[in-house]
Amino acid sequence: MRRLIVNADDFGLTAGVSRGILEAHRRGIVTSTTLIANPRLDGAMLDGLKASRLGVGLHLNLTLGEPVSPAEEIPSLLDAGGKFVRDPLRQAAEAKPEEVVLELRAQMAVFIRLLGRKPTHLDSHHHVGRHRPIRDVVFALAEELGVPVRCQDEETRRAAGERGLRTPEHFFGESGPDPYWSSERLLAHLAALPDGVSEFMTHPGYFDQNLEYSRYGRQREVELGGLTDPAVSEAVRTRGIHLCHFGGLEPPHPPLSPWGRGEEVNGASGGS
Repeated sequence: MRRLIVNADDFGLTAGVSRGILEAHRRGIVTSTTLIANPRLDGAMLDGLKASRLGVGLHLNLTLGEPVSPAEEIPSLLDAGGKFVRDPLRQAAEAKPEEVVLELRAQMAVFIRLLGRKPTHLDSHHHVGRHRPIRDVVFALAEELGVPVRCQDEETRRAAGERGLRTPEHFFGESGPDPYWSSERLLAHLAALPDGVSEFMTHPGYFDQNLEYSRYGRQREVELGGLTDPAVSEAVRTRGIHLCHFGGLEPPHPPLSPWGRGEEVNGASGGS
């Protein structure tokens, strides 16, 4: 069986992005999204998310905007202005693992407060979670929650498997200078979709002035058009592809234990 998770990153980034994601789900093939916890989330968009049938993961963020934690508690993650460093490799090289634990747990607490449930999975903004020591903390959080993780490459997928973490078998997606998920590319990937579980990482949305800073702004409207193209939905149907979200990868699990800032995560605060 070919199963496909179509995940829209960056819910909560801007109102236009959130609106586009909800539309890509309502009118198209998007089945999953990941919420960024540190921007202020519009109440109407949050209500729309809760009312949808989207799987909702947490888009762990250490490279954009201001942190959830007090700045004085996580200085290794911030620039002189108190904002995250917008460079995932530099962030991973300079991050202190115990400070990564504090901030990511704080973001998790925000997610649970907003949604009233744990996320369906974990992934990260700018793929910062693929780099150690941040990856070790992300994996430890996923283990504690009992949820899957995104793995963009074979090395990360192998490391996740060694820890018993669930992840799709195949990953497709990019956000370079040109729009990635056009209708043509979606149709080509659907035609060649391998057996097993695949993830399409997508970035649909509407461009607005709050997105002017981004190198991937207007491209989101092209992705929105592709993901809502009736020909794409028809290709999914006629090829017998089963659309799902990360929640379908989870086995039964016990209730989530209370979260508190500053707690250890399976020893991750001492990771290397």
